Amino acid sequence: MPHWHHLPAWRILDTDFDTGKSFFSTWHAWQRDANRPRVLHYVALCEQPCSAQHLLAQAAANPLLAPLTHDLSARWFGLLPGFHRFLLDHGQVILTLCVGEPLALLRAQQFEADAVELAVPCAQETQLQWYLKALARCCKRHTSLAVRKVAPAKRQNLRNAFQQSGFMLDDDAPDSIKSEQLHGQFDPPWTLKSTRQGGPLTALPIERCAVIGAGIAGASVAAVLARRGWQVQVLDQASAPAAGASGLPVGLVVPHVSSDDCTLSKLSRAGVRLMLQQARELLTVQQDWAPSGVLERQIGGTPRLPTNWSQAGMQWAENFSETCTDQPIGSSIWHKQGAWLKPAALIQAWLKQPGITFQPQAKVAQLRRQTHGWDLLDSAGGVLCHAERVVFANASGAFELLQKMQQLAHDPSWPGHHLPATQGMRGLLSWCEHRPPIDASFPPFPVNGSGSVVPRVPVEGALAWFMGSSYQPEHQMERSDLDNQARNFEHLQQLLPELARHLALAFSGTTLKTWKGTRCVTADRLPAVGPLETQAQPSLWLCAGMGSRGMSFSVLCAELLAARMGAEPLPLEAKLARSLEALRA
Repeated sequence: MPHWHHLPAWRILDTDFDTGKSFFSTWHAWQRDANRPRVLHYVALCEQPCSAQHLLAQAAANPLLAPLTHDLSARWFGLLPGFHRFLLDHGQVILTLCVGEPLALLRAQQFEADAVELAVPCAQETQLQWYLKALARCCKRHTSLAVRKVAPAKRQNLRNAFQQSGFMLDDDAPDSIKSEQLHGQFDPPWTLKSTRQGGPLTALPIERCAVIGAGIAGASVAAVLARRGWQVQVLDQASAPAAGASGLPVGLVVPHVSSDDCTLSKLSRAGVRLMLQQARELLTVQQDWAPSGVLERQIGGTPRLPTNWSQAGMQWAENFSETCTDQPIGSSIWHKQGAWLKPAALIQAWLKQPGITFQPQAKVAQLRRQTHGWDLLDSAGGVLCHAERVVFANASGAFELLQKMQQLAHDPSWPGHHLPATQGMRGLLSWCEHRPPIDASFPPFPVNGSGSVVPRVPVEGALAWFMGSSYQPEHQMERSDLDNQARNFEHLQQLLPELARHLALAFSGTTLKTWKGTRCVTADRLPAVGPLETQAQPSLWLCAGMGSRGMSFSVLCAELLAARMGAEPLPLEAKLARSLEALRA
């Protein structure tokens, strides 16, 4: 495709994914083109996803596509209504599959496509006009259009409908009259309104970006931007990455489930999919992470679970369909796609990617605006670095620094007034090495509910179990470690009473080890992601407030931030994306 040559990104909107034939062909063409764009975005709509077997059928028809179809089919699970993002080819081919009613899906988009592949819906003329108007909102002037499966008898009527919505179709060539395709572009004879979409649509130039914070939020932002060609400087006050709450020894990657499928549930489900993709690509299985599945217990009057975990537990895990993400087990839920993960290992992997420089012992005390960008200053006024864009990703420190900048600026319009309220939440994790042979009372996979138990985690040549963690608002007088250990044990008694009896001696003795950290929690328990300025080319951005769900939210939030910076397709429906706005208070 010569139109995409030497561009930083190319955005395709396909209104009918079907079995993925067009997507796989486009991906293959991108791989073979030396002048391809750095990032290929492919947004595809479908009312009902095809099966993984239908994806693999493309390989039979074209063996050159076999590696691509196998790569995607391995991630093809849990495709409920909504947006699903797939990071392919090291994150430089990005498929966003949108499942649901086509018109609603078009209205949920917030980007302008470079090319549109359209399968004309079988709809009445009035419905078609609404559909094309929604499609026009996803186009810019000269967006190319390819219309598939057009019966010759309908050509003229379709031409009229397209023209009314601003699409100019090419004249039929003699040899194309019998084909089922039409071609054209979006080129309305009227002036386009600059406010057709919410938020800035002009991509920022790919330059230098300073990211404050080398935890899971900052490292994920750095990795996502570096894949898009940015030069990223990551600054942290500590001597090594993952020194704060992201230094958690192990955590769970598991979606939140609610009866009404609330905003948190939808966001966590999207975030877990992305995190699992990054873990599979960057980490060593059974060392840095494991796709173990997670059993979620619903505490409070629920029946007890089997005590013979080694047989009954594994039988449960093996009996569920490969394509099923979450299955109820009595009053508990089995998350087949759940996992345990060491966040520090992933942070290290992200920061090693090309285009990223880590700067330790660099506490940013103030920012100073320059003609082109910002100087980041230490407490003595020395310049730590300079960058055109800055992302605050240092948890509670981000909000404190922004408040300080607001006070020094004496500017009532400073965006700090519109940031969500936050608080620090302390937590203590209890852990200990397993004593061989491992007690059969331990489950063979993590169990989540009132706290969580994660067994059989490799730690310094041994296997360890982890239980936690406690919660305490930072403004309260800090509880002692013994008090927090006791609270973790109370949670264990609720979660797995039989295991608690076996570990009672450990919790009453001095053999337990601990890890402590403080999470940054917003008032609505949702991260704050996006620009901190309202102009068309914002220079200050925020990605913070992930609470205890950093492993569910970090990659999703980073993708959302990069999409906003690059005027790319969003990884979420527009309504869900708005719930994460940085300036939403």
